[in-house]
Amino acid sequence: MPHEPFEVLYCGDTALDNAACYLAGLLALARRTFRYVRSDESISPADRDDHWNLIVLSDYPASRLSDDDHKAIVNRVQQGAGLLMIGGWESFHGLGGNWNDTPIARLLPVEIASTDDRMNCDRPLIVRRCGRHPITEDLPWDDRPPLIGGLNRVMARPMANILLAAELWDMKRNSDELELSRQSSHVLLAVGYSGNGRTAAFASDIAPHWVGPLVDWGLPRVTAAAPGAPAIEVGAHYAKFFTKLIDWTGGWLNTVE
Repeated sequence: MPHEPFEVLYCGDTALDNAACYLAGLLALARRTFRYVRSDESISPADRDDHWNLIVLSDYPASRLSDDDHKAIVNRVQQGAGLLMIGGWESFHGLGGNWNDTPIARLLPVEIASTDDRMNCDRPLIVRRCGRHPITEDLPWDDRPPLIGGLNRVMARPMANILLAAELWDMKRNSDELELSRQSSHVLLAVGYSGNGRTAAFASDIAPHWVGPLVDWGLPRVTAAAPGAPAIEVGAHYAKFFTKLIDWTGGWLNTVE
C-alpha cells in the first residue's frame, strides 16, 4: 500500500533525538508534514517515490543514496519539487559527505569541491545580505547581523542568486578597543532553479556547532517540538529565516523575478 502523501522528505542531522530536532521542530511549528530519515539510514523506495514537495539533505552522506535514488530525486525536482542542502561535516564535500560529481549535486546552485571544504572558525564569521528576496525579507540583517561558527566552502554557479555571504573578520585588542579587519567572504546561501523545481544551498548548519549565535538570533524566544524529538528553544529571527527558506524552496512562498 502506498504511504499517505507528505510535504517534506528530511534526511540527515544524525537523529531526531540529536541535531535533527532543530529542523524537525521548525517543520512542526510551520505545520509541514515530513518523513524523517536518519543519517545512518538509506531512504526506502516508498519514501523516495511517494509524493513530497521538498527534499532536505543535511549532514546526510551521498553514499546513502543508490543510483535509482539519485535518478528519482533528480526527476522529481525537475518536475517541480524543491531541493535544499544544508551544510555540515557530511554535507557538500565535508568529511564524508562526498556530494561532488553526483547527479543531485548538479542540480544545486553551487559547485562542490572535490576535497575537504570544511571551514571551522575561531574568528567572527558575520552574515551579510547580498540581495532582496522573499527568504531574506523582513529580517534585521543590517541592524543586527548574525554570526555563525563555520561552513562548507562552495562556489556559486553562474546563474545562481547569492542571497547571503559569510564574511570572516580578524580582530585584535588595542587598549580598550577592538580592531576588526575583513579577511574573506564566502557564499552562505544561494538559490536557483532546476527544470521546474527550486533549489537552495545553505553552506552552514542549522544545528550547533556551526550554526553558532545564529540559533539565538532574535527575540522573543521560540519553542517548538516535533513528534519523537526533544523541544528546541531558539531565536525568533532564526526560526523565521529557516522557515522562509523551507517554504520558498518547497514552493509555498512566492519568488521575486
